[in-house]
Amino acid sequence: MRKKPNQIIGVLVAWLLIYVFFAINKPQTFLSISNVELLLRQSTMIGIGAVGMTYVIVAGGIDLSAGSVIALSSVVGALTFNRTQSPLAAVFACALTGVFCGLLNGLLTSKLKAGPFIVTLGSMLAIRGIAKGLADEKTVSTGGEGWLFEFISKTKSWFVFPIGTWLWIFFLGLMAWAMIYTNYGRNVVAVGSNESAAKLCGIAVDRVKTGAYAVAGFFFGLAGLMSLSRTSLGDPTSANGDELRIIAAVVIGGASLSGGEGSVIGAAIGALIMATISMGGTQMGVANWKQEIFTGIIILAAVAIDRWRIARRQTT
Repeated sequence: MRKKPNQIIGVLVAWLLIYVFFAINKPQTFLSISNVELLLRQSTMIGIGAVGMTYVIVAGGIDLSAGSVIALSSVVGALTFNRTQSPLAAVFACALTGVFCGLLNGLLTSKLKAGPFIVTLGSMLAIRGIAKGLADEKTVSTGGEGWLFEFISKTKSWFVFPIGTWLWIFFLGLMAWAMIYTNYGRNVVAVGSNESAAKLCGIAVDRVKTGAYAVAGFFFGLAGLMSLSRTSLGDPTSANGDELRIIAAVVIGGASLSGGEGSVIGAAIGALIMATISMGGTQMGVANWKQEIFTGIIILAAVAIDRWRIARRQTT
């Protein structure tokens, strides 16, 4: 099943409580519009990746290659821009790189009938290696001029928030709608809820799963575009560990790692919760290791709640 509205409200309330806590302790900075803009800007890359990861997790899978795909997309986008001087070509290069990697993960998972954890662990290493090879183990500099480098710009923001944040909000609405109102979205939920039952109902399970990985790849490619836009570099070592942050955002947002349940809106709030803790902790002078412990406790609490919910459902 999809995430119930009251469960999303619960995650939203948790985020608001965390925000209010930091606002009380740092009212001069934390309540300002510029702080909200910074919070959204820092959440955009993880948030965009979490949109795609939600589809994979709801379909009953997992994708550990997200960070590597982000790095490879930024490298391919930078190389394409340097070769063509076309920002549009670089945008397509990032997106297509992500879709290709996602399709590969989906096909390998479906055809090999191996666990997605193992398959994407292997592709995580391979894709990171390809990124380093293409970049000759160096960062690819682009010069950083033109609209391609204004998606996450602080000074070139459009209507309060950067363009990249508006893109995130647009895809949030689109993919939330798609999961509820399209046949494909409903099939993703059905496959994640009960794969055997989905097969009996005539759903092409392998095709649905492969599609979910391709969708995720597109959003990882888009996150790679945001990385390229922010740093003006194609960096093969970037986004290291972002796959875990993206998965954490989806889990904090209420998705079940058993599949069949999750929400892109919840995942977005999960990304905001992690960014709020990071920003608030930094402004209050809390050591980074303490922030990581607190974030880890929240993730464990989200997993414990999910397991409790599943156990309660099985006994009723």
